[in-house]
Amino acid sequence: MSTSPSASGAPGSSGAPGVAVIGYAFMGKAHSHAWRNVAALRPGAPGVRQQVLVGRDTDAVAAAAAQYGWAESASDWHAVLERDDIDIVDVCVPGHLHAEVAIAALEAGKHVIAEKPLANSMPEAEKMVATAKAARERGVHSMVGFNYRRVPALARARQHIADGRIGDVRQVRIAYLQDWLADEGAPMTWRLRRELAGSGALGDLASHAVDQVRFLLGQEVTGVNALTQTFVPQRTGADGVEDVTVDDAAWSTMRTSGGAMVSLEVSRMATARKNALGIEVYGSTGAVRFDLETLNHLDVCLDGADGFSRVMVTEPQDPYLDGWWPPGHGLGWDATFVNQASDFLTALAAGQEPTPSFEDGLAVQRVLAAIEASAAEGGCHVTVESVGEDV
Repeated sequence: MSTSPSASGAPGSSGAPGVAVIGYAFMGKAHSHAWRNVAALRPGAPGVRQQVLVGRDTDAVAAAAAQYGWAESASDWHAVLERDDIDIVDVCVPGHLHAEVAIAALEAGKHVIAEKPLANSMPEAEKMVATAKAARERGVHSMVGFNYRRVPALARARQHIADGRIGDVRQVRIAYLQDWLADEGAPMTWRLRRELAGSGALGDLASHAVDQVRFLLGQEVTGVNALTQTFVPQRTGADGVEDVTVDDAAWSTMRTSGGAMVSLEVSRMATARKNALGIEVYGSTGAVRFDLETLNHLDVCLDGADGFSRVMVTEPQDPYLDGWWPPGHGLGWDATFVNQASDFLTALAAGQEPTPSFEDGLAVQRVLAAIEASAAEGGCHVTVESVGEDV
């Protein structure tokens, strides 16, 4: 068993770190795209070997591996972790497997990226953090995949807030709305089963939203009042009619450690909204406003201006734009994963812990757990336990 890659992430005899992606569906495809393109599109990012794509269905994962540019495919992730030619394990499986795969990979000495949310439960997330801390002492690093931190416009918004250009943050409105379940006839899927997904829109969408509150403000969520709703309680799948055991939508008001008030709404039942992460941050002297469906734009009201101005965040000096296209040529959703892979590899090469860390993932998990607890009690106030880690 491989037990300790070099602190830089590097590579064995072939000269570049070998990557294994566990999971080949939606997220596996997105992450494969990132590993395939990171060295070409992000200046200075170390190259990688797309070594193996892993999935349970032997034929399907083999076809996906060929399509996505992997050297090979495999169906046994345990065996992949034993291999000396694998330095990085990218966890893109359903939530109920995050803890098992990530913990085993870290203990095998592999650097790990785990998709969000970090886990399906607090005990799993806490165990993942404990394992990550122990691995860090051996030069083995980990990161949770909140890819929207790598949207150039949101990275720029964070800079404006940190530089004081909107003054003291007073209130935030954040809504992540999708409509892929709005049709009552939409089929049953693993994402609607609590034992596999952990939660519904809460873990799928609110995890991103809560992470953006922490990322943009540099503050923690300290308390919540919340409600959740399942609009369609049963759906039909391959095994007939099944109960939907997760939420379709969630609402919460939250307070942060800096005194800001946050209004959060997430739904996978918002008719006509495809992938709308809308964020509004209002301060004492300005504001910023963003919508993922127009992700190259940021609306800004800075330094006491009278109103919003819309700017395109596509200039070479903007965050993450070096290495991409000429000014004015916008990026897409997929670019966030390329930027994420670049940041991960750059941190490994420097012997540093990538961000967001598993501790950041746990901080988000604590907020999600508080939202569920509040909703279970009809919206009563729930205090969020502090993780004790900076953003």
